[in-house]
Amino acid sequence: MISPVPVLAEKIAAGFLDSSLASLYGTTALAAQKKRYARLLEGFARSLPDTPVLFVTSPGRTELGGNHTDHNHGCVLAAAVDLDCVAAVTPVDQPGVTLFSENYPEPIRVDLTSLQPQSHERGTPQALVRGVAAAFFKATGIAHGFHGHIHATCLVGSGLSSSAAFSLMVGAAFNFLHGGNRLSPRVLALMAQEAENEFFGKPCGLMDQMASAEGWTVFIDFNEPARPLVRRIDYSFTHSGYTLALIDTGAGHDALTPEYASISLEMRAAAEVFGQSVGRGITVKMALDRLPEIREAAGDRAALRLLHFIEENDRVQQMAQMLVAGDFSRYLQLVQMSGASSQSMLQNCATMTSTREQGILLALALSQRICSRAVCRVHGGGFAGTVQAYVPKEEFDGYRQRMETVFGGGSVMEIRLGRPGVCAVGANGLVFPKES
Repeated sequence: MISPVPVLAEKIAAGFLDSSLASLYGTTALAAQKKRYARLLEGFARSLPDTPVLFVTSPGRTELGGNHTDHNHGCVLAAAVDLDCVAAVTPVDQPGVTLFSENYPEPIRVDLTSLQPQSHERGTPQALVRGVAAAFFKATGIAHGFHGHIHATCLVGSGLSSSAAFSLMVGAAFNFLHGGNRLSPRVLALMAQEAENEFFGKPCGLMDQMASAEGWTVFIDFNEPARPLVRRIDYSFTHSGYTLALIDTGAGHDALTPEYASISLEMRAAAEVFGQSVGRGITVKMALDRLPEIREAAGDRAALRLLHFIEENDRVQQMAQMLVAGDFSRYLQLVQMSGASSQSMLQNCATMTSTREQGILLALALSQRICSRAVCRVHGGGFAGTVQAYVPKEEFDGYRQRMETVFGGGSVMEIRLGRPGVCAVGANGLVFPKES
């Protein structure tokens, strides 16, 4: 599967991999991606010129519906996007990983002789590498590493779950280089989640990792979290008449972990009134009938967040049905309802710690005033970061210009939905993880 650098470089230059790269990034981006992949090989060749190499890539993801539903065993509608992490990698027989990146001034080096969480690494790429390596060792008994050069367009703070994309790329490198491609996308996603939870220190659900691992546009049901039900949704957003964009409001996620954690903690406290640890299975009628008890036990915000979960979980299933039926107008109505619920009931559109930074609320308000037909919602975890906006194609250029006067040049990111998930790119094209 791996090939000498000159062989892979010639395949790229001769156009042999054009169809593979176009399926990942689209035909309009093909020339830029060929240059990007060739540049990675050039960097690799400077340090290890005679070593065989393989590309591994993992996409970012965008949550289309199901805001904070996965950690309550709910449903999510998500899509892989054309922004990703890609690395040129080669195996080494020692227990260590070295990654050179244009995004980091110093190489990412991790000694894998210890596969336990390191407190000083929490919140760093090193923690994710070590966590994925530990999960890979548990699954395979293999403790070898790899050397690579990485480039990411799915960047920290983009709202596209850069940490999941990075973790899955690392897992793919282990799987293809040492694991004989034995691990399925679901297993790779679980490995990445474990790395984020136990090593990186992020109490996330499994949605980010599953959407990135599976790719395309997918409906995911987390009723059995270790074995989520994944169903691909065949819908071409390019024919919808709308452009999907993310607006980076400029605020970072630093120090927001307690805000994110409070959502699942409060939903759990509300669900415990019913003798449950999660909200799945509780209906709106059940919640309303016992609302005084929920308020007493968990508080008003917990009650609102539980109601958001119940209704959002039902809404996601309707959104998937509308895409399958090709009813994009009704789909957009449901997107609007999802955004309103996140703002008023889930309450993850502004942090409690600062009134000076309320970029998500500002972007939502401004979007409606710039383009009355735009449909917007908070994207991902919330509190800071990005807003998702569906904008009519004929109005998008003006919308972007106006929004960027407020949030800065490049803050409005047009994204392409529905690329394949985590995979390798070799001399013979794309190689996907084995299905379980």
